[in-house]
Amino acid sequence: MKTQSKFSVYFTLRMDKEKAGCAPLYVAITLNKEKSMVALKKQIAVGLWDTGKGLARGHKEEAKDLNRYLNEVRTVITNIHNDLQLKGKAITASTIKGLFLGEEEHGYTLTKLIAYHNEVSNKVLNPATLKHYSVSQRYLIKFLKAKYSVDDIALKDLDFEFIQDFDSFLRNHKPLDHHRPLSNNGVTVHMIRLKKMVHLAHNLAWISRDPFDSYKLRMKKVSRQYLTEAELSRIELKSFGTERLDMIKDIFIFCCYTGLTYVDLMNLKRTNIVINSDDDAWIRTYREKTSVPVNIPLLSRALKILKKYDGNERALYNGTVFPVISNQKVNSYLKEISEICAVHKNLTFHMARHTFATTVTLSNGMPIETVSKILGHTKIATTQIYARVVERKLKEDMQMLQKKLNPI
Repeated sequence: MKTQSKFSVYFTLRMDKEKAGCAPLYVAITLNKEKSMVALKKQIAVGLWDTGKGLARGHKEEAKDLNRYLNEVRTVITNIHNDLQLKGKAITASTIKGLFLGEEEHGYTLTKLIAYHNEVSNKVLNPATLKHYSVSQRYLIKFLKAKYSVDDIALKDLDFEFIQDFDSFLRNHKPLDHHRPLSNNGVTVHMIRLKKMVHLAHNLAWISRDPFDSYKLRMKKVSRQYLTEAELSRIELKSFGTERLDMIKDIFIFCCYTGLTYVDLMNLKRTNIVINSDDDAWIRTYREKTSVPVNIPLLSRALKILKKYDGNERALYNGTVFPVISNQKVNSYLKEISEICAVHKNLTFHMARHTFATTVTLSNGMPIETVSKILGHTKIATTQIYARVVERKLKEDMQMLQKKLNPI
């Protein structure tokens, strides 16, 4: 929605600087709720000033010259405002003031910061991570157009109000496609990315203050969904009779027994399947997200699925283990699968990784350190998110304890 700006220019005396009956003239530039005052380096007798009209009184040549000068000032400032509008630039009263005083027009802007961040981060961030930044950056551009009707904004105009308004925009944004509105944590992730870029600008001295100083990031603890043993079994044993659903089921179940993410599965090549000296099959690869090496011994159920796709034409065409399919389509088909199998959860591909960590490994007594290695986590604290105790495991542990306490 286009924001209607309220722009005005008027002239006033600074009566607090009045001396010997004369006061200095100032021009006030107002835009919406912001006002900037500019000293015009001219004075006038207080009695000769018409406060209502903002002009000099009388018909003397001195008054006429002053009024002509004031009209020229008004025209120059109005033209600056109109020129910024035509160029689609962010307009603030302070920006207009700076241009009127002859300050440099082309300073550091948000889009320049984004471009610089992407340039330097391209060398240190994984392409998949950088891709997530591009999503946040698209939201920023949408916000600028919705709030200010511009494509860019000067970094010096980023303030706490801008940060709060962007937060509010994200929380109230209604996607036009199939995606759901952003959750609190989804909003916070985008704010974290903006904060990182703003901190970069602050460290580079592109801005003198950090607008995030008073802004608090709040991530809510969420319970990561996973499939129970019964739900996993229902999907695993189901034959759908259609190639597309059977394939999606296969790759989903494969990841339930390997812990691979969607992107790592799609990148998996036959060269990543290694047979060791004991004739055991292993996956040896690197996580796309962190470049951490991952070594996974293949369970028999995963190995069975792997053999099923030996010689698959679609996979051979791409040089991968499994046919390549978009994450969007996978998740769409998983919703069909969840309905058919009466799994009353928001089934997504990433739930396979949660299921591997929780139902397949930790619930069956695998040490958390081992699970962490298989998942390719750089910190065990990340794995501890999955270390939930399901009812079956809790019951077994309590029975074991009972035997130790009362062997009779």
